[in-house]
Amino acid sequence: MPALSLVALVSLVSAVFTEQLDVHPPQQRHKHWAAICRGNPTNKIRGCDKYGCGSFGADRHDGQEKHQGVDVICADGASVYAPFSGELSGPIRFFHNGNAIDDGVQIKGPTYCVKLVCIHPIRYRGRIRRGQRLGRMLPMQKVFPGIISHIHVENCDHSDPTSLLTPAVPPFAQRSGHWATICSGNPTNEIRGCDKYGCGYYGAPRENGKGIHRGVDVICADGATVYAPFSGKLSGPIQFFHNGNAIDDGVQISGPGFCVKLLCIHPIRYNGRISKGQVLGKMLPMQRVFPGITSHIHVENCDRSDPTRYLQRGR
Repeated sequence: MPALSLVALVSLVSAVFTEQLDVHPPQQRHKHWAAICRGNPTNKIRGCDKYGCGSFGADRHDGQEKHQGVDVICADGASVYAPFSGELSGPIRFFHNGNAIDDGVQIKGPTYCVKLVCIHPIRYRGRIRRGQRLGRMLPMQKVFPGIISHIHVENCDHSDPTSLLTPAVPPFAQRSGHWATICSGNPTNEIRGCDKYGCGYYGAPRENGKGIHRGVDVICADGATVYAPFSGKLSGPIQFFHNGNAIDDGVQISGPGFCVKLLCIHPIRYNGRISKGQVLGKMLPMQRVFPGITSHIHVENCDRSDPTRYLQRGR
């Protein structure tokens, strides 16, 4: 092929590719959003503190409202980046009182539209690319001393952005010999020992020796963040006590290799897909129902077999 024709062909391909980029910006080619805050490469979500919990659907205003966003952990003053490519608009005033963190911006692309709040953007208008510096985290500690500083990430349609924030993980649990950590603060899935209410291991006596424990109790502090042990589909609610007490909630996860019920937790949602290690919900207040017990999540295989070996992460 003559050199001139080759140059012309390359120019034509380049022009078409550039046009395609304008129509389908980079975020459409990524299943997950980029890291939003410097120092938090996995977009880790705030757990619970004295001001509340950071997961989608968490209680707000004494249970009268639900959290319609997700709180991505971010240190005061840290650099903030665009999760996907799109058009900026703002400012977004979340508190409407002009406090030290009452600022933010919206990013809208062909696929996604999100508001990032408690940040000061470099600008409120124009285009921005995925991973490009967007601004900086505002001083949240000035307004809420002791809180886990975070960026409030809210989809414009108020849907749950959690799955888009979570980095890609192996799609099925059976590709890993062990399940992920289930409760924050218990990285090895340590199992409850024995207390005045009984023991937490599989097969422990129940009901004055007339029955046995058909699950395993994974230690978890009241209010702690709970994660999916493997990837699968959610269903529920699962009511273990059938009396509506403070811990009578839970959810089932079914995957190609496993099916498990996680009880005494409040999930973010009861339906849809979830990835291994993704935030699932929060531990319920077990101490209200059983004062002095070792607070725990009841983990029960759907076929009532022993899940212990999957919980022992490499030990």
